Amino acid sequence: MKSLKILLPLSLIFTNLSAVNLTQEDLGRTLFFDTNLSKNRTQSCATCHNPEYAFTDDRDNGISKMASLGDDGKSLGDRQAPTAMYAKFSPKFHFNEKKGFYTGGQFWDGRETDLEGQAGGPPLNPIEMGMSSKKEVVDRLKENSLYIDTFKNLFGEEIFNDDEKAYEAMTKAIATYERTDEFSPFDSKYDRYLKGEYDLTPLEDLGKSIFFSNNNNSCSNCHILKGEDKEGETFTNYEYHNIGTPINHELRNKNGVTAIDNGLLSHPQIDDINQKGKHKTPTLRNVAVTAPYMHNGVFKDLKTVVEFYDKYNNKDRKINPETGKEWDEPEVNDTISLKELKAIKLTDRKVEALVAFMKLLTDKKYEHLLENEKK
Repeated sequence: MKSLKILLPLSLIFTNLSAVNLTQEDLGRTLFFDTNLSKNRTQSCATCHNPEYAFTDDRDNGISKMASLGDDGKSLGDRQAPTAMYAKFSPKFHFNEKKGFYTGGQFWDGRETDLEGQAGGPPLNPIEMGMSSKKEVVDRLKENSLYIDTFKNLFGEEIFNDDEKAYEAMTKAIATYERTDEFSPFDSKYDRYLKGEYDLTPLEDLGKSIFFSNNNNSCSNCHILKGEDKEGETFTNYEYHNIGTPINHELRNKNGVTAIDNGLLSHPQIDDINQKGKHKTPTLRNVAVTAPYMHNGVFKDLKTVVEFYDKYNNKDRKINPETGKEWDEPEVNDTISLKELKAIKLTDRKVEALVAFMKLLTDKKYEHLLENEKK
C-alpha cells in the first residue's frame, strides 16, 4: 500500500529506480511521502493527508482529529486539514464578478492560488513541517543523490543553482502527483449509479431529491457545480461563505488560540471586512469518512452538520445533538450567508436521507471506512 511509504526510508522507496526513468509524477509521489522535508524528519505531506483516509489527517492528536499536530510534536493548528482529494478541480483564486463571490484557490482561506502554491506552504509553516527557509528544504533534497539526478533530469542541469527555482520545482512535482487520478477516481456508488451500475435505496433516492431540489435548497446553492446527475461533479462551487460556525472551544483549550478566525479576510490580497469569517466551500466527496466537520472540526457527526444547517429554517431544531445544549453562537456573526442558507425545513427522516445520500459520495477505496463506523 502506498501509505506505507510514510514509514519507509528513501533507500527503499527508490529501489530499482533511476533518475532516467522517474517521471515528474513519480518524483512528486516520493516527495509527498518524504518525512525528511520536515525539521525533525518526522512529518511528510502524507502525514496530514493520509491516502488511506481520503487524504485527510486520521491521527487523533488528543483532539479527535480536529486539527493537525506539527513536526515538533506539540504545535496544534486551528483548522482541520482539508482533504487533498479532488483539489485539482478548484479554479485559481479569483473574484467571480457575475456571482459576486470570491472563488477557488487552495486552503480554507484561498491564500494560495493553485496546487503548486499549496504544496509549498506546509514545509515552511512553523506549526506544521517547521523548516526555516526554502534553502533549508532544498539542502534536504540535496542530501539524496537520486533527488539531485532526478531534478536535473526533469528541470535542467542548473536547477540547484537557485534555491527559489529548486523549491518551485519541488512544488510542481508534488502538484503533478496531486493531479493524478489517485486523487480523483470518481468511482463512488453515486458515480456507479450514473453509469447504471448501482440502484439507489428509497432513503438514498429521497436524499438525492432533497439535495438536488431547486434553489430553495441550501445544498444545491453551494455544493453543486455542474448540476444534477452530471458526471465529474465535485459537489462544491468553490465559493467562500460564512455559515455561522461556532468556535471549537475544545480545540482552542488545547492549542491556546484566542484570536478570531477571520477566514477569507486572512487572505493576503483581501482587505474587505465583508469577507471576515468566510471559508471555502469544501467538496462533499468522501465527506462521510472525513469527520470531524467544518473548517475547525467542531462537529463530530455528519448528521449534526445537516441539523446545524436546518436550524436556520426550522425553529424546532434548537439543540446541538452532540452537546444536548442550544447551538453555540457563531464565531463571526455579521457576514453570515443567510440567503444561501435559506432552505426547506427538514424532518428527521429527511435529515437521515441527506446523510444517506452523502454516504454515496464515498470513493470505492474508502467504502470499508463506512462499515467501520457502524461497529
